[in-house]
Amino acid sequence: MRIRAQAKDGNVLVRILMAHEMESGQRKDSSGNKIPAWWIQEVTAKLNDKQVFSCEWGPAISKNPFLQFTVKGGKAGDKISITWKDSKGDTRTDEATVS
Repeated sequence: MRIRAQAKDGNVLVRILMAHEMESGQRKDSSGNKIPAWWIQEVTAKLNDKQVFSCEWGPAISKNPFLQFTVKGGKAGDKISITWKDSKGDTRTDEATVS
């Protein structure tokens, strides 16, 4: 994941680009076989180990999704961590420092 978090006026703008195939289960490969469904189901964000954002996604989200949100009360130097869990049970967590 690429995470950018910028503090401004007591808020933190968080932008995340996630690398994930996000297959809906409806497409077929070149042999005509269905490509199995595989997508990010849950995304959570923590600011200094306190959960500040969460969402649930379905198979309609595009490949390599981009997510942006604002958190109140953050400042430069704080740590933001983003975790996602996909439909195969895989998880990923990345962290960034607020600038």
